[in-house]
Amino acid sequence: MFALFMTVPAHAGGSAERGKYLAVLGDCAGCHTAPHGAAFAGGLPFHSTFGTVYSTNITPDHGTGIGGWTEEQFYRALHDGIAPGGRHLYPALPYAYFTRITRRDTADLFAYLKTLRPVDAPPTPNKLTFPFNIRRGLAFWNALYLDKSPPKIPAGATAQWKRGEYLVNGLGHCAACHTPKTILFGDIRSNALTGGVVDHWYSANLTGGDIDGLGRWSQAELAQYLATGRNKYATAAGTMQEKVTSSTSRMTGADRAAIAAYFKSLPARPHAQSAAPDSRQMAAGQCVVVHHCQVCHQPPGKPDQTAGGLPPYPRLAGDTLVLGHDPTTVLHIILGGAESPVTANERTTFSMPAFPTLSDQQIADVATYIRNSWGNHAAPATKDAVTHLRAHIQS
Repeated sequence: MFALFMTVPAHAGGSAERGKYLAVLGDCAGCHTAPHGAAFAGGLPFHSTFGTVYSTNITPDHGTGIGGWTEEQFYRALHDGIAPGGRHLYPALPYAYFTRITRRDTADLFAYLKTLRPVDAPPTPNKLTFPFNIRRGLAFWNALYLDKSPPKIPAGATAQWKRGEYLVNGLGHCAACHTPKTILFGDIRSNALTGGVVDHWYSANLTGGDIDGLGRWSQAELAQYLATGRNKYATAAGTMQEKVTSSTSRMTGADRAAIAAYFKSLPARPHAQSAAPDSRQMAAGQCVVVHHCQVCHQPPGKPDQTAGGLPPYPRLAGDTLVLGHDPTTVLHIILGGAESPVTANERTTFSMPAFPTLSDQQIADVATYIRNSWGNHAAPATKDAVTHLRAHIQS
């Protein structure tokens, strides 16, 4: 399916050709393609506390896709969350951000989707609890969270900054994962892009914090991460791994640089001081590291280099996800393992095995030790958090 994602400059001739690249910027296939399913045919699950919503078929099939839609109906779906016939769409379609997409970009994206091979793929029924299964209630959600006010562009903003702001807050819909949510799954706008938990992964703080944010990252290092899924401060994990593979790594270098420039302009938010970890938990976590982790990761005080001259495994010192305000991603990787993304820009990968045989307390202990050694300092992890996460991973 990735043959669909050949990068086309943003102003290539022909609306459908330009729309192909816009689909990369918006990661349309990433959300509208189920594992082992046809590209853009829907069926990918999105989990929340209210249940599960499945993405829909956006191929031009007339019976199950958007083949019968007009360009105006497509525009309304992306900007208002309203499908043909007045049916409210769930905000798993990030129309709260897509409302920023220009009329031209919307038309070109629609033109590209109309060129795809039609796929007969009926929608997977959503599994939502009452009253969230009543679509009319989304009018109330829209009144609270659908903000159509124009962006605040600072005086003297460069064309690069404006492009980055548009991509991050529009097509890229970065806040969908990286902004904490209310109980109704709307953005807490006062904490925009400071990190959030989605589908049992913690998406990192993208503001300028030196500890858990992007304060130490240079603009070039941020662009490198978008291109390859890793740099000396982080390796993409969870949902971000898919975003790198099918979207950011396939963007033009100019667009990655624009996104990096915008992120580097975001000021740091106040960082809450974390309580010091219990010495007994640190000692227990060190035992786990010695028995299970040192074969790949060097102990504190040693260079971040594996034996035999191989490239270093992901650094534990200063890793942005390790130092995250929330330890969910660290716990998830220990429980389920991880593998770095494969892109055309970086084909060498690392993999980490899962450690499901460790007890919940052992995983909490080793996560706490990792988050508070190598010069790191972050909040301890708890056994209850591991128990909760393990239950969801195994369900």
